[in-house]
Amino acid sequence: MKHNHHVIVGGVSVGAEKLKIGELAEMCNVTKRTIDHYTNIGLLKAERSSSNYRYYDASSIERIHDIERYKTAGMNLSDIKKRLLEKDAEEIDLHELRLKISGLDKDVSDLLATLDKSDIKNLEHLKKNVSHESLSLIQTLLLLLS
Repeated sequence: MKHNHHVIVGGVSVGAEKLKIGELAEMCNVTKRTIDHYTNIGLLKAERSSSNYRYYDASSIERIHDIERYKTAGMNLSDIKKRLLEKDAEEIDLHELRLKISGLDKDVSDLLATLDKSDIKNLEHLKKNVSHESLSLIQTLLLLLS
């Protein structure tokens, strides 16, 4: 499964294709045993092929670099795992928030497009269905996003 997407990691262009453990180890300057250990304790995620080989995506490269930086800073693997899980959760939360805000932005845009300020009926409908706090929140979020 080759794609044309590329990421530059450490000056090396990495595509979206999956990496074998040996390739990942070489790119990150760690041993295959280290990657195997990180995978077994849940620091890295691998996909299994039908022939039971483990494959890693390109994001594993940055993940290993993060792990090695944390180790160099004196953190143990248990604390590193907690830190990475927190970081993953924050990224998921941010992604969900962006999706929700994008949906709100579309709803507000649609609402404003249909609202004719001279049409009292539409204005009253808007006031009934959207609270002042909601409008303020939407406006603040839109300002923060732009």
